[in-house]
Amino acid sequence: GLLGNNLVRTALEHGARVRALIRSANLPEALHGLPIETIRGDLDDLYALHQATDGVDAVLHCAGYVRIGWKELEQARQVNVIGTRNVAAAAHRRGVRLVHVSSVNSLALGRPGKPADETTPIADQVPCAYVVSKREADQVVRDEVAAGLDAVIVHPGFMLGPWDWKPSSGRMLLDVTKYRPLLAPSGGCSVVDVRHVARGVLQAAERGRRGESYILAGVDISYLDLWKAMARCAKVRGPIGRIGKVLGWSIGKGFDFRTRIAGAESEINGAALRMGAQFHYYSSHKAQRELGYAFGEVDDAIAAAWRWFGEYGYR
Repeated sequence: GLLGNNLVRTALEHGARVRALIRSANLPEALHGLPIETIRGDLDDLYALHQATDGVDAVLHCAGYVRIGWKELEQARQVNVIGTRNVAAAAHRRGVRLVHVSSVNSLALGRPGKPADETTPIADQVPCAYVVSKREADQVVRDEVAAGLDAVIVHPGFMLGPWDWKPSSGRMLLDVTKYRPLLAPSGGCSVVDVRHVARGVLQAAERGRRGESYILAGVDISYLDLWKAMARCAKVRGPIGRIGKVLGWSIGKGFDFRTRIAGAESEINGAALRMGAQFHYYSSHKAQRELGYAFGEVDDAIAAAWRWFGEYGYR
């Protein structure tokens, strides 16, 4: 994944020895040429997790099932909840620190001028499969901490940058520059270069307080301004306005009705439209103060992702 690839590279740059848990029999293209050890297995393979955690100083858990929609809750739980429980139990048995990578979507919502932090009461997040499963995964880790595990939870913002092989969040950049929509969602998000998040994960492993959560977000920006910045980077026409709440609600309902008829849920659905109308604005002050976390500018993160997509033939 996007964060996993950058985390491996950042750890190597800091002189760490890295062991990666991979699902495929062969080394993925994303890891070619890197001096790492690999263990083949999945999050439900307890023996592989036992092997993977043998002799390590820390377990960095950033595997996850990411899809915004109403459907596939059980698939999301299988990876995000049960998988996290297995990883946490393996780290606990070994007596090593776990850094669990969650998401800001498992926290409260912020708003313009008042970003949320780790203490903001949780309310108003869209209860889609991703949000529900990530919150449940966070609770799994907290339960294991109560039983003695040394763990820290980190909550990244909207990440952009290089090595986005799937692609994941970089899909937004590719779609905005390819389809050039006239209207952007009415909400906003906290954008951060994935490489800064990778450094933050390592800082959490070294300095984070046991049982604490840390937001690793970036610059709060509306989707309209973000999409305009993406268009500027690609030198294409950007959006000229926002999708109104009524129009967004109507589009979402239409796609949800289509899902009920067809069975398969589109990437455009009521949950995605509702989340796009919200302001996912967050403060990283706690991580900055306690971990030494830092982040850069939105344009730099966009440019890094755009260069990488160009180099690897995605555009």
